[in-house]
Amino acid sequence: QVQLVESGGGLVQAGDSLRLSCAASGRAFSTYAMAWFRQAPGKERDFVAAISRSGTSTFYADSVKGRFTISRDNAKNTMYLQMNSLKPEDTAVYYCARRDPVAIGTASSSGLYDYWGQGTQVTVSS
Repeated sequence: QVQLVESGGGLVQAGDSLRLSCAASGRAFSTYAMAWFRQAPGKERDFVAAISRSGTSTFYADSVKGRFTISRDNAKNTMYLQMNSLKPEDTAVYYCARRDPVAIGTASSSGLYDYWGQGTQVTVSS
């Protein structure tokens, strides 16, 4: 059974930075692509960023491109999301997810991911 645990959320002001972490259990972390999604109150869960198994390829939603950076440390079984220049519209619960290795589709589709963390709240005040 895989467990994903997010941390690092909090309350910040617009323009501030936060770094989220996603710690994964198990020994096969490096064999799975991963992603971050977020869900604001009353809205659907949206794609934020994805990263390949090795970390050499990344993909971002237009809304966060240039401000957020996704990365991973396979030796530590951990993925990160560095969030800079935060805006009030970034307020959401942020989830990390593991991609199903046999799923076919674009990285931004939530249906490709088979394990999810419990989420961490990020609140950005104006």
